[in-house]
Amino acid sequence: MQPTSRYLARWAVAALALAPLPLGGQQKDQGKPHFTSRVELVTTDVVVRDKNNQFLSDLKIDDFEVLEDGVPQKLVSFSMTHGGRTYNISAPAAAPVAEGILLPPPRPPADETGRVFFIFVDDQHLNFRDTGRVRSLFKQISDELIHQGDMFGIVSTGPSSIAINLTYDRRRLTEAAEKFSGNAQTSNDIVDVPTGSQGPPEVRHRAHVAFSTARDVISQLEQIHDRRKALIYISNGYDLDPYAKTRAKNEIERYGSLRDSVDNNGENSPDPNDPALRQQGNEFAFADLISDLADVTRAAVRASTTIYTIDPRGLVAGPDLDEKVDRMEFLDLVRNQQDTLRVLADLTGGLAAVNQNDLTKTLKRIDQETSDYYLLGYYSTNPDPTKKRRSIEIKVNRPGATVWHRPSYTLRAPEAKR
Repeated sequence: MQPTSRYLARWAVAALALAPLPLGGQQKDQGKPHFTSRVELVTTDVVVRDKNNQFLSDLKIDDFEVLEDGVPQKLVSFSMTHGGRTYNISAPAAAPVAEGILLPPPRPPADETGRVFFIFVDDQHLNFRDTGRVRSLFKQISDELIHQGDMFGIVSTGPSSIAINLTYDRRRLTEAAEKFSGNAQTSNDIVDVPTGSQGPPEVRHRAHVAFSTARDVISQLEQIHDRRKALIYISNGYDLDPYAKTRAKNEIERYGSLRDSVDNNGENSPDPNDPALRQQGNEFAFADLISDLADVTRAAVRASTTIYTIDPRGLVAGPDLDEKVDRMEFLDLVRNQQDTLRVLADLTGGLAAVNQNDLTKTLKRIDQETSDYYLLGYYSTNPDPTKKRRSIEIKVNRPGATVWHRPSYTLRAPEAKR
């Protein structure tokens, strides 16, 4: 699903602008300094279709040309997945050895059949009243998406306590559905609680838990190679500063009318109970949220993992009758939340299913996109480790073909020394 609002464009630009720190540093080995660097296999999945939008399944490794920042790269691994089955597998060669560079240990080969899905259930950002919808979604995923030979795992972020390691047993989907229960804060929960120095503290905590869990899942998926990996991200989305006007109004009512006090110099000084001051600590909420989204999307691109986001609420007309919030503020919140889901999907090559009551078409499209693709791998010849964001261009020796691939990736941030 393509974004249509200027607001979403602002999200995407901000997320792309946030890049990890440059790699570098030195360490001593037998009295001689060596620059540490990572030599990792860069993998990207590629979908090639003809003018009739049919997948081209007869391409060979020599039909592809890969350029990183305009420099041709030598492909060292190649495979084609068609109909969910993998063919023409070419394992990557050993990483090139360069003087003064410390190489990571080789990774074990991965299972080469089927597909890999991980279902991320953000129950702390899913409404309790939508519990039935999410349980029905699990059944749809089992019927429309997960097929024989596919491997999948499931994790939740809250009290549903779902944690299923990668498995082929589709019965675990039913088990997870029975355990699920939505646990999102209601609108009344958000506006009735006093605001902290950085906005609603529980809102920030829940978002932090969700993004931290997502990054942990992606780090595990990064260990799997030679298969396209999809993260099915089920959530209502995020907003770190929800109902700002309503909360400010409630703060005024809670602490009394605004008043000025006089300091020792006889000058006016602000009242410490002034809600306007209490909101100043939250003025960077948008930037904090962008930073979290950028961390997740960068990690997903490095791990060759596509994020497909699903908001199970369907079409949203307004707040429930028992929620004491302005309708326009509520709709602004929903729009902001859905924009975060679009960002997660768009920046990783996936799609966002929002404002949809029938998710069957979405699941069938995910099934199609994860069933037919090529997986290419190369060791970057770019010698500059401070070049953080690197563009990728892939050409195919087939007239009239349409090529889809991720346009860039970013280097991993250096790990902190212990």
